[in-house]
Order: sequence, then C-alpha cells, then structure tokens
Amino acid sequence: MKNITFNSIKVKSNPQKIVEPSENNIGIKYVILEPVGFPIKINGENIKVTVDDGKLFNHYARDQWENEIIKEGDYLFDNNIIPDYAFKILSVYPKDGEITTKETIYKLNTPIQNEIKNVKKTYFEEIIGQNQAKNKCKIIMKYLENPEIFGEWSPKNILFYGPPGTGKTMLARALASQTESNLKLIKATELIGEHVGDSSKVIKRLYEEAATNKPCIIFIDEIDAIALSRNYQSLRGDVSEVVNALLTELDGIHENEGVITIAATNNPDMLDLAVRSRFEEEILFKIPDEKERLEILKTYSKKLPIKVKVDFKKYIKKTEGMNGRVLKEKLLKPLLHKAIIEDLDEISEKEFEEILNRLTNQNTKNIPSDLYS
Repeated sequence: MKNITFNSIKVKSNPQKIVEPSENNIGIKYVILEPVGFPIKINGENIKVTVDDGKLFNHYARDQWENEIIKEGDYLFDNNIIPDYAFKILSVYPKDGEITTKETIYKLNTPIQNEIKNVKKTYFEEIIGQNQAKNKCKIIMKYLENPEIFGEWSPKNILFYGPPGTGKTMLARALASQTESNLKLIKATELIGEHVGDSSKVIKRLYEEAATNKPCIIFIDEIDAIALSRNYQSLRGDVSEVVNALLTELDGIHENEGVITIAATNNPDMLDLAVRSRFEEEILFKIPDEKERLEILKTYSKKLPIKVKVDFKKYIKKTEGMNGRVLKEKLLKPLLHKAIIEDLDEISEKEFEEILNRLTNQNTKNIPSDLYS
C-alpha cells in the first residue's frame, strides 16, 4: 500500500465536542476502536493502521481524546500523526458513560483467534440424531441473529452435557455456522494461567474479544476440569481464581449483548453448584439409538474414498452403546486403513465384520486399540 502525503488537499474533521468532567458524569473505562480510514479517499488510496504496542497507543489516544463525548457508532479523528484519520467506536463500557478520562483504556479491534472462518463449518443437517438438543438450540439461534429483541430475557449461559463423542462440540460449530457468528473454542484448562492473576486476565480478555466480535459463541469444553465440586477435589488456588473470574462473566456483570457462553461436560453432577447454577438451560446429548447408528454408518461410509458393500442392518445390534465418534474413528477409519494396506478395491462385509469384532472385543475386555494390524 502506497504512502500518502497531504500537501494540497486537507479534509477538515468535525469539531470535537469537549466538555469538562463533572461529578454526574460516569467515566468510560474501555473503548474498542476500529480503524476505518479517511472520510475521503485520495487517488483511491487509504491507509491501514495496525498497533504493535497497545500500551503506547493507549497513551497516545488518551492525550488527544481525553474528555470527549463519545458513544458507540461515533467516530474519533486522529489530530497528530495521521490527521483526519477516522476510528469507529465499536464498543464502550459502561454504555451509559459520557466522558472519557485519563483512566480510559483504548484498544484496536482484534479478531478472536478462533473465528468461525478458521473453524470447520458444520450445519444442523450434518448432525445425526440429538433432535431434542437441536430443537432447544433454536432459541440460541434466534438470539444470535437478533439479540436486541430479547433484552433482559436473553439466553446467556447454556450447559451441554452427556457422554463423550455425542456431538456437543459439533453442535456448537453448527450454531456458529448457521448464524454466521464467531466461535471461540477453548478447553477449560487453557483458562488456568501460569502465574497468580493470569487466569482472570485470560478470561477478561476472552470476553472482551467476544464482545468486539459479536455475535459470538464462547464454547468452554470439559468445564469440569476446573469446576469440580469441592467434594471431588482439593481446591487449588489457581483453579479457585479461574472459577471466580468465570463466575463474574457468567453473572453478566459486564453487559455482553450478542455473546453467549456454552460449556460442555460429561459429568454435570460433579460440577460445583455455584458454577452449575449459572447455566439457565441444560441440554442433554444422548448415545445414538439403533436407527441413528445405522444412519451414521451409512452417511459416513459414503464419504470413504473406497466403495463399501456392506448391509449395515445385519450388524447394527453389535454397535449398541457406541457413539458417533466411535463409529467414525474406531470402526470406519480403521476399516479404510485396512483396505488401503491390503490394496482392496472395495470394502466387503468380511472386512467390516473383522474390524467390528475386534472393536467389540476391545470394548468388553478393555484392551488397547489394535484394530487393523
């Protein structure tokens, strides 16, 4: 991108509205900005602004914008380094604040690390079974698509629970894909910082990023790793810190319209009551029934790069208790690998039955996986 000089053309910005702070004014604590460029492009060019040193940018912003009246959707104009360059105000906290102060923190909008564009897109029709869970998630979809109509009645914290491999993460991806929302996938243990105070900073940053990239789903997997009931763990200081910081966000101390938290666990009864009580809705994920297991096998077998000639109905009873992940990763995948190793042109019932028998024996005898050697 070319450098631009302004020798002959000068675009004058709107006069700044400067007022003196008073006792009645509530100072704005956080301002999230997005660099948008000049009001008028010159020779079709614009300038892209990035910030390497957030602390330095914050000092610079405070110097020129202190005591200016601002609200979400307004613009601030640079007066010094890039005159008349505009920054759009994406978000302010608190929303009823009027006057910025020397304590205000200015940040440029930075996309969350795991935006939906970087996460595999999934859609509801790809999720076999779990009809009750999908039906309950319709309210989440409506909220993410139109959060302002809900007001104080918006869904905020949802708990997905059920056996592993039943599609909890997959449904979170589908919710994000269907509503074109950002998605932040995180393991609960990633919230535990290395040093005292780190955990609260990590969680605060997580929700700040979500608020500036709304609509956004924060999906916390294996929440029981940090939020076990005291009956099941001796409470460590780092775990206590992360739970307290998380509870602050789940309680809605900060207004996060357009942001929803979904946590997942295999063991809801083992969760700390203080954490579990923050989830207004608990959605159960079940082991697929016979009809659903048959559909899973048929659907995924069609995606294999080798033709499959198997009547799955003959074997479906033997897959009882298996979830979708097991059927795909421990039955069909080893079956494909076996066919590749043996240079087969197609997969017959002989190969399928061999892998299925090994898998069922492994499950009953609790022996290590050795499916296609």
